[in-house]
Amino acid sequence: MRRVRTGLLAAIIALPLVGSLAAAQPPQGPVFADGEAQPVFDPARAVRQDLFVTAPVDSDHDGEQDRVHVQVVRPAESDQGLRVPVVYQASPYFSGGNDVPNHNVDTELHVPERSGSRTTLSAAGDERIAAAADIDWAYEQYLLARGYAVVYAESLGTGESTGCPTTGGENETIGAKSVVDWLNGRAPGRDASGAEVPATWSTGKVGMMGVSYNGTLPNAVAATGVDGLEAIVPIGAISNWYDYYRSDGAVVAPGGYQGEDADVLAEYVHTRADREPCRPVIDGLTAEQDRITGDYSPFWDRRNYLDDVDRVHAAVLSVHGLNDWNVKTRQAAQWYEALREHDVPHKIWWHQSGHTDPVELREQDWLRTLNRWFTRYLHGVPNGVEDEPRATVQREDGSWTEEAEWPAPGAAETVLRPSAGGPQRGGLSVGTAVRQGVEGLTDDAGQKAEDLAAAPSSPNRLAYFTEPLAERARISGEVRAELGLTFDRPAANVTALLVDQAPDGSVSVVTRGWADPQNREALDRTTPIEPGRPYEITVRMQPDDYVFAPGHRLGVVLLSSDHDFTLRPRPGAGLALDLARTRISVPVVGRIS
Repeated sequence: MRRVRTGLLAAIIALPLVGSLAAAQPPQGPVFADGEAQPVFDPARAVRQDLFVTAPVDSDHDGEQDRVHVQVVRPAESDQGLRVPVVYQASPYFSGGNDVPNHNVDTELHVPERSGSRTTLSAAGDERIAAAADIDWAYEQYLLARGYAVVYAESLGTGESTGCPTTGGENETIGAKSVVDWLNGRAPGRDASGAEVPATWSTGKVGMMGVSYNGTLPNAVAATGVDGLEAIVPIGAISNWYDYYRSDGAVVAPGGYQGEDADVLAEYVHTRADREPCRPVIDGLTAEQDRITGDYSPFWDRRNYLDDVDRVHAAVLSVHGLNDWNVKTRQAAQWYEALREHDVPHKIWWHQSGHTDPVELREQDWLRTLNRWFTRYLHGVPNGVEDEPRATVQREDGSWTEEAEWPAPGAAETVLRPSAGGPQRGGLSVGTAVRQGVEGLTDDAGQKAEDLAAAPSSPNRLAYFTEPLAERARISGEVRAELGLTFDRPAANVTALLVDQAPDGSVSVVTRGWADPQNREALDRTTPIEPGRPYEITVRMQPDDYVFAPGHRLGVVLLSSDHDFTLRPRPGAGLALDLARTRISVPVVGRIS
């Protein structure tokens, strides 16, 4: 998640205050109009505090409870008896990061009873970006003007906080949660001299918000069910760390960071002054994350917030890029689905960009949505946001639509079946394939998936396309490739792509997915592959919302290793696809014809 690790820290966007600030004698409380908090407080007069909150965990094993470094910025009126709600951002990035090597991905795949290989991480150097005296945020003045305090906290093991970074571990959740407890009088806070600092100015109503890791911590804290956390706004956030670094048993990378894993990220953010106490903790991550089998394990289960979604009561406004290949779309889609099932107040924004804050894309509409969300759940003003459309989706042409829910309520599963010709371009149609048989491909991890998909023919992939579509076809949800496969080696990656072929013949990748066939029976258990034996392998592609235009062809491309995402073994593994045992399940609004 390094892509936006410093993006908002520099406050590259100057958000508007919208409207005139209060005069010399501001009102004693917030003002609301049309269900939105109005900018009646002067951010220039804000009070700033620096303190440490004690967290009930000792993750660096020094015999003392960890301390979370906190900075508070609040309206001056809160020193005159006004109590205000809080928008809180916890982050491991406020003090920058270290130069850390990634794992080697040019390695052979694991075969049971034979050890795998990896490079050994070298100790991180001392390169770090010094923390600024005052933490800042692009949203700070906007929120202060509307009667919110803004609170920042450095995640454990980073900056001036003690403890250790663990890439989504329970201690990080406890550290972030302790600040909510402090804001509600349940945890102690002290300044640098040791004097107690109570949050007497806080109403106890807290909202958490952030992008990437800073958006993941709100999910984690919400899953504790902590009292006082009333709303969260996770943007490009993780709901299950296993799905960030693994995919159905396959070791995969965040887009743009081939070879990163839980230990690498922890080493990157490990910016506390004395880093030696956390060496054993980070070494433990390397041992437990298991880049050999890729199996789900207790290590990953402790980092799966979906397990505790039944505890979430905070209203969730989720935002994610449909083209985010760093934190992939499954993270938002599965979290959102679980929230719906548990009747948690929810809303989602899907945009066409990548790992991006929506304020950079649609500033005024986004700020209005955010303001109304916090006005409802932090200020307690009944403005009806819970009755508004739940989904906002940006289309490929840049336009935006409001819909009742997501996935699109009209989406229904359509089954497509391939027909012969895959080494060049075979057919793909609704119903039973006309021509059936077995077609093969040879793995070559040195070739990029996009190039293989665009090639008119290749021995390293199989491609199947529909006829030109007579009308637009919208995909909304998860595409699944259910494949009848035979392998000539006991280990292989399996990658499937959904692609769009334009009338000019150009091909673009819409979404993709990966699987380890050794995890076909269970995510947490490796079961050997016997070469020559047929298997049923399901590849779940990343959820998407995409419209195929009339005249375009919908296609599915099958390959083995994915150069930019999976481990990259030596070329040569052979995969044979039985067309009669293969089907592609597509959630379609309308029909494919």
